Amino acid sequence: MTGIITADVLVIGAGMAGASVAAELARDFQVALLEREEHPGYHSTGRSAAMYVKNYGNAPVRLLTAASGEFLDRPPADFVDQPLLRPRGVMYVARLGQEQALASLATLEGTEPLTLPEARQRVPLLRIEQVIGVLLETAAMELDVHALHEGYLRRFRQAGGQLHCRAGVESLEYRAGHWRVGTRSGLFEAPVLVNAAGAWADELAVLAGGRAVGLTPKRRTAAIVAPPAGVDVRHWPMVIGVAEDVYFRPEVGKLLLSPADATPVPPCDVQPEEWDVALAVHRLEELLEIEVTRVEHRWAGLRTFAADGSPVVGWDPQLAGFFWLAGQGGYGIQMAPALARLAAALVADRPPPGDLAGLDQAGVDPHRLLGDRIPETGS
Repeated sequence: MTGIITADVLVIGAGMAGASVAAELARDFQVALLEREEHPGYHSTGRSAAMYVKNYGNAPVRLLTAASGEFLDRPPADFVDQPLLRPRGVMYVARLGQEQALASLATLEGTEPLTLPEARQRVPLLRIEQVIGVLLETAAMELDVHALHEGYLRRFRQAGGQLHCRAGVESLEYRAGHWRVGTRSGLFEAPVLVNAAGAWADELAVLAGGRAVGLTPKRRTAAIVAPPAGVDVRHWPMVIGVAEDVYFRPEVGKLLLSPADATPVPPCDVQPEEWDVALAVHRLEELLEIEVTRVEHRWAGLRTFAADGSPVVGWDPQLAGFFWLAGQGGYGIQMAPALARLAAALVADRPPPGDLAGLDQAGVDPHRLLGDRIPETGS
């Protein structure tokens, strides 16, 4: 590649956040989407076992999730040729000593108590002698991450956007009202840079001459095991321990399970730890009448959190033309449509979408983490 590729907006990171906001922005701007890996979605997006659960996360997350529901349930005809959501339901299971956590969940809209026989009917292997209470959230849905991500990338390309893979950022410089980005694939320039770099978002801000907002990447482990012979798990709900110490759900006739770990790690190509896989299996065997003799597949992904658990969306108060779209935690897939629309509106200097009128923008803006000092622009 020779010369400098210019655009109106550069989006760094082609995971779900970057792909979705790039697709929204490409309707009105010339957008270049830069991805460090050979394929978009290699890290968090490609390793997510997402559900659409309205009661998941804090208040801003729940509002953004609800605002994403219509798009996920009824996507445009040209966006995807298959449903993005499939009925699944979530069953929250409490054991002795977890009564308070169960009572807290019971106050959330959309949950209903189940008797232990009813719970056993939905999950026939459930060890009800280990359980003191169960709640069901029937509206929870399984979300097709790959189809959603590919839909946004397709929409981006159709709008004229350009995706550049193997374009890891090596240098950043703001000069004369433009960001110049040096990558392994060449130079890119635009007046606006959107930081959708996931676990690397803080590092990107520091490279740009700004400050980190204090994001923490956390490892989440998952594994696949087979159910006992003759047991059909395809219609089971997802099962989550109310203490958020285990979850499992059907996955192509088998069980996907996790110890729901959240171990802080540096940004990296994260790999599963044997201890976490063994812990997931142990907790599964505590709840189900099952003996796991072999783990068929295991992996880990990164979920990146701000200190208050809310996403970071808005203009950096210290870097001109530098926009944050990061810190989605474990909720980035289910709230991606609303986050993308919000971010695109703010970049374009438009009011937020009407269905996000109830969102406290100060609660997601990077100002809350960085303060209000306005930088001196370079020449």
